[in-house]
Amino acid sequence: MSKRRAALCAAALATLAAALATLTGCSRSGEQGPAGAAPHAAILTRGGGPDPDSLDPQKARGFEAQSILRDLCEGLTTLDRKAAVAPGVASTWGVSTDGRVYVFKLRREARWSNGDPVVAADFVAGLRRLVDPATASGYAQYIDVIANAGDIVAGRKPPQALGVAAPDDATVVVTLATPAPYLPTLLSHPSACPVHRPTLTAHPEGFARPGVMVCNGAFVLEEWVPGAYILARRNRYYWNDAATRLDAVKYLLIPDENAELTRYRGGELQVTFVVPRGQFDWIKANLADQLHVSPQLTTYYYGFNLRRAPFRDKPRLRRALSLVIDRELLAQRVLRVGELPAWGWVPPGVDNYSAQSFDYRGEPMAARVAEAQRLYREAGYSRERPLTFELRYNSGEVHTKLAVAIASMWREALGADVRLTQVEFKSLLQDIDRGDVEMFRSSWVGDYNDAYTFAQYLKSDFGVNLPHYASAAYDALLTRAAAETDRARRRALLEQAERLMLLDHPLIPLYFYVNKHLVKPEVQGWYDNVMNVVYSKDLALEGSAAAASAQPQRHP
Repeated sequence: MSKRRAALCAAALATLAAALATLTGCSRSGEQGPAGAAPHAAILTRGGGPDPDSLDPQKARGFEAQSILRDLCEGLTTLDRKAAVAPGVASTWGVSTDGRVYVFKLRREARWSNGDPVVAADFVAGLRRLVDPATASGYAQYIDVIANAGDIVAGRKPPQALGVAAPDDATVVVTLATPAPYLPTLLSHPSACPVHRPTLTAHPEGFARPGVMVCNGAFVLEEWVPGAYILARRNRYYWNDAATRLDAVKYLLIPDENAELTRYRGGELQVTFVVPRGQFDWIKANLADQLHVSPQLTTYYYGFNLRRAPFRDKPRLRRALSLVIDRELLAQRVLRVGELPAWGWVPPGVDNYSAQSFDYRGEPMAARVAEAQRLYREAGYSRERPLTFELRYNSGEVHTKLAVAIASMWREALGADVRLTQVEFKSLLQDIDRGDVEMFRSSWVGDYNDAYTFAQYLKSDFGVNLPHYASAAYDALLTRAAAETDRARRRALLEQAERLMLLDHPLIPLYFYVNKHLVKPEVQGWYDNVMNVVYSKDLALEGSAAAASAQPQRHP
């Protein structure tokens, strides 16, 4: 145990009541796992997907990491069961008449997992850290609507210039470059969470490790065994701990969908991360009462590396590859769990937005193939001289099935020679970051219910713009949309931007996700929403002491 860790535990023990509440939070990793927990402890076991890329709130990129971080960290705002914005650490907020200054008032009872108060300066520090180039966050541009954020990310201004301030411990003031009515929802994202400044100072490169991380959410990180599981214990200092009905959450790190189902059926976990398509018919026939399927704001796509051959400066070649993909066939024969074919980038169901589509949607396949073959020849390729490239994707049954099916479509329609390479998820991200890919598989999960979260992904300076799409015209439309206060005009600008981007084909959208989970009958309180966000603090286990002694409480 580090000296700081020992000091924190000693301080907690100074008061008997606090000691009884925090013994679990101060235990070292491995001292009290599920096997050694109290006989009636309520420990929820959830599927966590592959290993998260990080549990540092400002550095985590993947949905897997952010799902866990929503249990560990809480922002100024949070999401309710329908994915609408709700109070988090901030109990109330207001906005100026011009829409550019937001004032958030913090709960005075908010505490870190070591008992320290959560204060406004912790949020200022977290947001500054997010945009600081030294952090190298892929989400740095996520808050580009805040004053000076863009200049800070670009290195033109210091992090202290960010338009956030803490006039007192209970007040956070956010000044925007342009009005953004979605700001409260945006601030519910894990990347906008506060940081415990003393821990960050003492452990600048590893403050998000078990035994070090100090959390302000409903749970505290206790163990992380790579490739196996992550264990989070209940945070007794959480401001709304009285409503928490679980003692711990264990996330099993299982990248393979079929393996996860096997372990679910064997009783090793109570909520799956996903549902395997290959066994969906069996699941519907045998586990229908445990199956949850609902719409989700996520787009699955193949991205081009636009910085190197063969796809750099070749929009017509990229169009040819998209033209010959039979998306309806993929949805019916490969996906088979209700996913919608993606003819555009922004999923249906986004608030105040009409889904846009490629101009060839609705054309007969024969006509599309004919156009694709013409574009393919114009690019200098033929069956005698085929286009050769690699499609790299992360391991998983659905990724393999899609890759095989689509490569077959390219080969049959055009004669393209596609090498399929499967790697682990972390390796894929590293390969993409290094530019060591030609085409890759990925997806984008909407961070809030607004079309801008999808539009921003392809902005030239956005940190996780994986294809590296760069269009001055597209960026200009987004800049105008961000400054527009009229909802109708803002919507029109974003729709125009999407149509322009689709003509460039920087990526190939394939389908829009649905949420797919299996949930055991003993799990109480489960809900579905378009953001696929279900906080563990809202759940309980039937028959557990925690469920019997506590009832769900509404957020004030």
